[in-house]
This record gives sequence, C-alpha cells and structure tokens, in this order.
Amino acid sequence: MTMHLTKPIVLLLACLWIQADLAQQTHAADDTDSKPNLVFLFADDQCTYSLGCYGNKDVKTPHMDQLARDGVVFDKHYNTTAICMASRANVFTGMYEYKTGCNFTHGNMHADVWAKSYPVLLREAGYLTAFAGKFGIVVEGKGLCEDDFDFWGGGPGQTNYATAKNKSMQKYADKYPHSTLSYGAFGQDVIRESVKQDKPFCLSISFKAPHKPATPDPRFDDVYAGKSFTKPANFGREHGQHLSPQSKTGRQYPRFFDWKYDSDYDGEMAKYHQQVYAIDVALGMIRDELKAQGVADNTVVIYTSDNGYICGSHGYGSKVLPMEESSRVPLMIYDPRSPVSGKQLRCDQLTGNIDFAPTMLELAGLPIPANMDGKSLLGLLQNPDQGGHDQLAFINVFGPLSTHSLTCLTKQYKYTYWWYGDDTMEPAEELFDTQNDPLELTNLADSSGSVTVLDQMRKRYDQELAKWKEQAVDYNNYQRYGTLFDRTIPLAKKSDQMPGNRRRAAK
Repeated sequence: MTMHLTKPIVLLLACLWIQADLAQQTHAADDTDSKPNLVFLFADDQCTYSLGCYGNKDVKTPHMDQLARDGVVFDKHYNTTAICMASRANVFTGMYEYKTGCNFTHGNMHADVWAKSYPVLLREAGYLTAFAGKFGIVVEGKGLCEDDFDFWGGGPGQTNYATAKNKSMQKYADKYPHSTLSYGAFGQDVIRESVKQDKPFCLSISFKAPHKPATPDPRFDDVYAGKSFTKPANFGREHGQHLSPQSKTGRQYPRFFDWKYDSDYDGEMAKYHQQVYAIDVALGMIRDELKAQGVADNTVVIYTSDNGYICGSHGYGSKVLPMEESSRVPLMIYDPRSPVSGKQLRCDQLTGNIDFAPTMLELAGLPIPANMDGKSLLGLLQNPDQGGHDQLAFINVFGPLSTHSLTCLTKQYKYTYWWYGDDTMEPAEELFDTQNDPLELTNLADSSGSVTVLDQMRKRYDQELAKWKEQAVDYNNYQRYGTLFDRTIPLAKKSDQMPGNRRRAAK
C-alpha cells in the first residue's frame, strides 16, 4: 500500500529533520569548543634551581614564577631518561625508553611507535598541531615528521641559536635573530591562526636554550652583568667522593673542570641563567597572545625541561646520571578551568615525563592507549595531594657502558644498581633518601640501619627490570640490558652481552 503524505505533514517532517541536523551540528561544535587548547613548552637542560619559584633568589624568571602562581608546581617530577633524544621520545609517546627503542647510539624511532604519539592522536581527533624547535628524534621512513603537523618550525639535530640558520624559522630572523624569541613569535602566529580557523590547537615548542654551547641573546646582556651566584650546598668534588666509580667514567665528571664550574662559576652561571631568562620572555609572549586572542581561559599551559643540569654539584657537569640535579626537573601546569588555579599549590607526588602524553590526551577527551607507561596528571590539577606514581624507573644507556644503569625511584628513596665491573671497580649500589637528604650527601646502601629499606628498594628495582625484560623492543640493542642490569646474575656471566671493544676483565 502506498502512503500519501499531505503537504503540511511533509513540511513538518522537513522542519523536524532540519532541526535535528542543526542540533547535531551544534552538539558537535559544542564538543569541539569544549576541548581546551594545549601549550607544551620544553626547555633543554634546565635544572630546578634556575627558577625563582623553585627557591633560587639569584635569578629573574617573572613569567615562569607567574605561571607557577597561576597553576600547580610539581616538586618531584623526573625525566625517566635524562638525555635529549630519549627524553623527547618519552614525551611524545608516554613510554619508557626501552619501549620507544630510541636514543643516541641505539637507533631511531619506528613508525608504528610514532603513530601512537600525542601529536598524531590529537591531530586525528581534530586538533591543529604545531611544533617548533629541536624535534630531537628521527622516525624511520618519516624523518622529522613535518607532514604530521599543521604548523612547522622544527629542525634536525641540535638546531641553531642563530634563527637564520634554522630553515623553517628564517622568516623571524630579522626581528628575532636569536632563536629563543623566534619561538615565542612562532607561538603567537599559531595562536592567531588557530583562532581564525576556530579549532582547538596543540602548540609544542622545544627551545634550544639553555643547551651548550652557551650562546645567550645579547639583548639581555644587562640582566646578570657582574652578578654573583650562590653555589648549591653539594657543590664540588668533596661532595662526590661517596658516589659510584662508574659515574665518574663518563664525560660528566671531567666537565666540572672543562666547563669551568670550578674556576668561573659566576661567569658560567650568568650565561646559563641569561639563556633561561630569554625563554621566560618567550613564555610571556605566548601567554600575552593567548589573552589577546581571548583563549587564555580555555588553554592549558605546561612548562618543563627535557632533563636537568649538573652545574658543579658533587663535582660533575652536564646531565644523564641519576642524581637529582640531572634527573629532576621543573614542571608547572596551569589549567585555568581547575578549581585550584591561583591558589599557589605545590604537588609532591611522584611524576615523570612519560605522563605528558596521557595528560594531553585526557585533556582532549581522548582515551589513553594501553601501551603508554605514564599516567595522566589531570587529577593532580584538581587535588595535588592524591595521585602520581608509586615508583618510576630512571634509565641511562647512553655514553660509556660503564655508566649504563637502571634506577628505581619512589617519593622518598632512589636506588641505583651500577652493574659494571672490571679490574678497577666492582658493581655498586646507591640508595638515597631524597626526602630527607635532597642533596644526596649520604649513600645509605652501606648503612647497617638501612637494611630493611635497601631490601625493599632492591625488590622494587627488580620489578622495574622485570618490565624491561618483558616489554623491551627487540631491536636497537635494548634486550641485552635485561641481563646486564640483573642483580642476581654474576658479572662473569654478563661478558657475552658486552661489545668486544668495551669488554674488560670481569671479576
């Protein structure tokens, strides 16, 4: 039977269909509008004592300090690998190094790993994505992944402090000849264009500063001219005699002298802090633009560093090693929608750089892939006293084999097993109470009063190593560390996992 509809009914149905379609479109638009913009700012080699909000009264970091007052400051935030390439891979993917398979001397990231990175997943979800600065990794078959971003200002390798020498940033060179402020200008352009397109954006900037060779922007030469800086209480070789002999075999140990921390501390730190000051100015440029474009109230700002820096503490320089100055870094997060914003709260829960990818995905309303090791920090922005990790791994498989080690961290303790031994040194253990001994002046591994804690931390360490053995990629030479880092395997039985040119007479 054929149904004949009268004209009024047809019109009514048409109106209802149009209304339903408009409602669906409005709901979709509202859903997009509700997604916050994301700004992720990444310094290179910035330690915690380079900021006023972390207690240094000698430095000027007004915009970083304001961000700290506006948001939440994290006091126990660690990079799970403290070297440029691996740390960036951690951040992009939310995974430990042995799962990213990516670090200097090991190899590049595989495309299937990159496919689950936060920039890729956010773009698939409708975000405009932007990257500028030191990309830090190479992806097999994709290079620097420029095509995976809507706005590109990135570069290969270490990039350059001279803006004109960074191909993707050359248009900023006349006004900002030093690269640090050029990244601030790039951020401003991305914010303006994203607002024009009426789409949520994720802006990621990896500053070159304050990475060596120290090259401060001369426009800020007056900021620290003639300034004297207070040395940390663990400064100098006299405070490093208790540290493992393995940690003294890498380039970090001679750099205490090579980089003149011993002979020109004020001069070296003036250059270092001047570079940080320029990042502070760039941060101000970006936050000012967010306000000017009317999107500051819906933009989450994250500021941190790829690793810390050992500026003479314990008589070392550089990074890489598990000591606090190298592994622990600044982190400030401001979510203007959070009820704790502006209350100047600090978080002492244990967090790591593997947490950024899941955090940004949850902020965007996206599921967190099961492969990620990190946890979203979003809950800590609501209640800084609850959440974080029970324990984290800290990894070093960069540099001389003798310095390679695995560390287990908790909120209070840090345990490192230095597996390497030869005719000059035995395998060693370090145990520090970072809560009561933040300068790491007393190694508790040799203390009879710490037997119980040492046993507990050894078990936690074994848990982290078990994950490594189970989950490490089967390429780029990561599998062998399941043997090398195993406390229960005698050193003599590890020689087959040691490259021939580095093999020594194992005891």
